[in-house]
Amino acid sequence: MTSSTAVAHRICPFCEASCGLELDLEQGRVVRIRGDKNDVFSKGFLCPKAIGLKDLHDDPDRLRLPLIKRDGKFVEASWDEAYAEIERRLPAIIAAGGPDAVATVLGNPVSHKMSLMLYFPRLAKALGTRNMFSASSVDQVPKMLSVGLMFGSWLSVPVPDIERCDFLLILGANPMVSNGSLWTVPDFRGKARALRARGGKIVVVDPRRTETAGVADAHHFIRPGADVFFLLGMVQALFEEALVRPGRLAGHCNGFEELAAAVRDYAPERVAARCGIDASTIRSLARTLAATPRAAIYGRIGTCTQQFGTLCSWLIDVINVLTGHLDQEGGAMFPKAAAFGANTRGKPGVGRGVVSGRHRSRVSSAVEVAGELPITCLAEEIDTPGPGQIKALIAIAGNPVLSAPNGPRLAAALDKLEFMVSLDIYLNETSRHADVILPGPSPLEDAHYDVTFTQFSHHNHARYSPPVLARQPGEPDEWESLLRIAAIAKGQGARADIEAFDDAALAQELDKAFGPAAGLVSAALAPQRGPERLLDLALRTGPYGDGFGRVPGGLTLDRIRHAPSGIDLGPMTQRIPEALRTPSGKIELAPPMLLDDLARVALELAAPEPDLVIVGRRQLRSNNSWMHNLPVLAKGAYRCTALVHPIDAARLGLLDGGMAQIRNGARRIDVQVEVSDEMMPGVVSLPHGWGHDLAGTRLGVAAERPGVNLNALFDENLRDPLSGNAVLSGVAVEMAPLASAIS
Repeated sequence: MTSSTAVAHRICPFCEASCGLELDLEQGRVVRIRGDKNDVFSKGFLCPKAIGLKDLHDDPDRLRLPLIKRDGKFVEASWDEAYAEIERRLPAIIAAGGPDAVATVLGNPVSHKMSLMLYFPRLAKALGTRNMFSASSVDQVPKMLSVGLMFGSWLSVPVPDIERCDFLLILGANPMVSNGSLWTVPDFRGKARALRARGGKIVVVDPRRTETAGVADAHHFIRPGADVFFLLGMVQALFEEALVRPGRLAGHCNGFEELAAAVRDYAPERVAARCGIDASTIRSLARTLAATPRAAIYGRIGTCTQQFGTLCSWLIDVINVLTGHLDQEGGAMFPKAAAFGANTRGKPGVGRGVVSGRHRSRVSSAVEVAGELPITCLAEEIDTPGPGQIKALIAIAGNPVLSAPNGPRLAAALDKLEFMVSLDIYLNETSRHADVILPGPSPLEDAHYDVTFTQFSHHNHARYSPPVLARQPGEPDEWESLLRIAAIAKGQGARADIEAFDDAALAQELDKAFGPAAGLVSAALAPQRGPERLLDLALRTGPYGDGFGRVPGGLTLDRIRHAPSGIDLGPMTQRIPEALRTPSGKIELAPPMLLDDLARVALELAAPEPDLVIVGRRQLRSNNSWMHNLPVLAKGAYRCTALVHPIDAARLGLLDGGMAQIRNGARRIDVQVEVSDEMMPGVVSLPHGWGHDLAGTRLGVAAERPGVNLNALFDENLRDPLSGNAVLSGVAVEMAPLASAIS
């Protein structure tokens, strides 16, 4: 390192692992990225994605100035011109159609941006719309609903205490690639290796022999979409064999008898054929979980993206309760986030719980969950005429044309909007439909705190990243753009004093929370503004906070600023009953909504099985579509291939490296075949997020190898009825060599 080299710290924004990085800077440019060995959470771990930060910052395709569509073509504009265009067009739509004439949609990158996470609620309140959508309803709402019903808040997700666990059963998840999902666990490989070194075991249940299965002690194929039968079989076996031992949680639960009665007919012997796992294996896994003092079962995207996603999510936590592993060291435990955790605020141990279905979508009558409607309803809400029709859309860091089912229909619907605004750093498959694009800063120009992922972290911590590089003069932060749009929606205009707008919103919140002391709290937060002010407030009033001086040595943002590698807040500890926010103050093991949904399971158990079904998969270098334009991540072998078992390849006449067509009714895509015995026979797998061959985008690297859009195969009307989550796993398809494919 030369004397002119400066070192900066940054939390990686590319996946949920949220690793701490050290960056070497020379003359305002990043010259090296490495893991921060002193980081209290990731301890120096680094995966290939982090290196892409430099490519992202330097990407010539990344937008630096707003774009306005004039006569069908995008032209660069000033920020004032872009805001003026929004003011010219958005208020009239609201005036004519009411608040619900405007919709919002949030994408995956929002969760990696403190600015957007903390200020989107300001925009949502100003708009007053019930038409809010996000990427959550393509991968995680079932888990949010199930934990909300059981524990009382949407994000009270128990996560495996992997560093003290001796038996880990993983279902429909691939943490070797994701480093956790709704489970923030950097360096899963290292932690899995340590678990096995101390004599522990890992078992993976998945229709593909994944990267995680490759480091496990055992792997069992399961029929996609049949996880609910496997899980019901395990629960039934626990009751039948008198293995239910909830330990200290026995007095903190409601519903043992109702649960036992509900699963009585699902013995392992009855469900084995349907899930593809023999009864003896189901019983053995149930016994092992019950007999191992420190154990957990964990399930993720594969368990959520199916027609019984909410039931699967519920049963996973039920099994952890019944075996005595919920809220126990080495089991599945509740993180204690330093800020923003709903299960750390208010009166401990009791609350209002959660309510879904407060309203329904206009066309399909799909239920609202956690304030959102299913993203699969967005297209029909735009292109179906009538009162309440969506006429304008504000899309924030999302690309649902690729990430949601039936992207072609959604793309056509977006073209029918009267007005669309995108906050995005790329001209991509979705933002190409916008009338105005407002680019955000590079992650290196942005301050960051993990608002969301500290709530899923396997070890409690607090870290803050200041901007590494300076933004261009006059370039607003994304929170300022959100406030500017909010002010326009409220009739204050594009030139409103957004600092005053923000101050007024905060004052209202402080008055509600602190009463007569609100002014003193506001003064203590000064002179900070924006997200840092909200973060400082949340830290100081959080479970480790200084309480504005009442707890000397407690957390403040200033204290975290002076700890560039973060502050260690210790391992997870027992939190029940304190973490519960249910009206009863108990864990609800048998929510009526979930018991009623078992009627669908009974019908499905007797349904015929299709010959071939499709599942998605994640890949380390291309976790999400917005990573596909970065040269350092795009290089290497072509990855958008359809994995097919040799038995299926032989019976269907498919050749390794050859082309094939996959069909789901009238929907069809052409794919490159990769024959692999890592697939379960009868299952084909294709990665998600590809399909960069649409006109009007500006993604030069991604367009060189565009791949195909898996989600174009799926029916947007196929949803888990409880959560509204899209069904993306276990969908029946046909497959044939391209030369002989039916035209």
